[in-house]
Amino acid sequence: MEQPLVTAVTHDLSEAKVTLPGVPDKPGISAKLFRALADHTINVDMIVQNSSLHGTTDISFTVPEDDLETSMKIANNLAKEIGASAPQSDSDIAKISLIGAGMKSHPGISATMFEVLASEGINIEMISTSPIRLSCVIKRDQAERAVAMLHEAFELDREQ
Repeated sequence: MEQPLVTAVTHDLSEAKVTLPGVPDKPGISAKLFRALADHTINVDMIVQNSSLHGTTDISFTVPEDDLETSMKIANNLAKEIGASAPQSDSDIAKISLIGAGMKSHPGISATMFEVLASEGINIEMISTSPIRLSCVIKRDQAERAVAMLHEAFELDREQ
């Protein structure tokens, strides 16, 4: 089995989060929302949706901060149309990412990342994974500290 190889820790301070709470849990709602965003050429990065036992769901997603106002208008219009709660936004976020090979085949990488953030009192708001990247959304003012601690935890400052 290949060794996990975290090669970099990065951060992005240019995104904002939109949450649409109380969305009826029915087919087609997400399609409507993300089609409207796409039609306005808004790139959505991370998406989290969770179902509840009460027939509703919350949908959170990140967009470029420059597109936050338009994204909120779209989410607000959809909320009124489908009977969801008013959307909320947060531009005080950062996305931090571990980059490297073997992310999917080594569960210890995510555990280590989450432990490091927890030890620093940093709350994770969203998580996204791919074979080469593990990303978390956290509060913007914690990004530099998180990057430094993750850099240390994955020994990225050692001599090769």
